[in-house]
Amino acid sequence: MNRTDRAQSHSSPHLRLLGQFRLAYGAEVVNLCPNAQRLLALVGLRSCVSRTVLAGTLWPNATEAHARGSLRSALCKLPRGDRAPVTCCRNTVSITDSVTVDARVLAETALGVVQPSGARAFEPLPAVLFGDGELLPGWDDDWVLLERERLRQLRLHALDALAHGLAREGQHALALETALTSVRTEPLRESAHRAVVAALLAEGNMQEAVRHYVAFWRLLDEELGVAPSALFARQLQSGAAGRQTRTPVVTSAAVRFQKVRTRSPEGMTSAGMP
Repeated sequence: MNRTDRAQSHSSPHLRLLGQFRLAYGAEVVNLCPNAQRLLALVGLRSCVSRTVLAGTLWPNATEAHARGSLRSALCKLPRGDRAPVTCCRNTVSITDSVTVDARVLAETALGVVQPSGARAFEPLPAVLFGDGELLPGWDDDWVLLERERLRQLRLHALDALAHGLAREGQHALALETALTSVRTEPLRESAHRAVVAALLAEGNMQEAVRHYVAFWRLLDEELGVAPSALFARQLQSGAAGRQTRTPVVTSAAVRFQKVRTRSPEGMTSAGMP
């Protein structure tokens, strides 16, 4: 084994769960059978899991004895020795400290952002929040669906909180980019659009704020047949405080909505922006 091979063999393992499953030691990718992948993914997400829970979660339709046998078989197919990604005890299986799990990095980062004053603690911006990969696409196990939604919600809340924090600090371009990332992820999520409007109002772009509000109103009307919440309307109106206006901003926005309602959808983006 040459020096490069030795370095790769001792590289810290990285478990990718956002996107297609991959276990890698440096540049070396380890191929695992489906059962071993599912086992490692579940342990990687939850850090430490009892053998009983693992067997019951991964093989819910099997007898207890068969599920435990399948668990032992899957564990035997994971790398061993210095490269072992899990630590097996009598009653539990844990991910080893050396393994970096991207989904856990995302969750920990998002939780840090949504803490009080947490959005101020990240400089530069946490790149993991701006990724597109969802958790294990194509996997339809019940536990995957639950974890996928948990991570999606955490990421969206973190993006919203980060956008508002950046807007308050006067970093308007970054606030807008962050808020629009949230909108792109979930175009019908009102809190994401409120973050966009907050960034626009913070830099004094009332016209763009009204335009975005009207565009979102149109999108909601077309998709769900509802209007934005009163909270969103109050946010927009409060942005006009101190300005001289002939009519309330929300009233003007309602008039614009009625005008654009009859226009063709051509020229609209996926976020509903004209």
